[in-house]
Amino acid sequence: NYSFDTEILAASIRNVDHVTEAAIIGADCATLPPAVFEALFKHPLTEKGLELFAKDWASTGQSIL
Repeated sequence: NYSFDTEILAASIRNVDHVTEAAIIGADCATLPPAVFEALFKHPLTEKGLELFAKDWASTGQSIL
């Protein structure tokens, strides 16, 4: 009604499902504990992909250092 620019902050996030739900409903940002943030990157397929990549990289004999 008043043309205010509003952003939604999702707070008290306690698990990955809360993050997903906040994103679905349109939250602009969220406050969450480090453990929840780290859990967002944990997935069996991601872990398997990283494992395969590391194996393939090791087989090339290259180094980035």
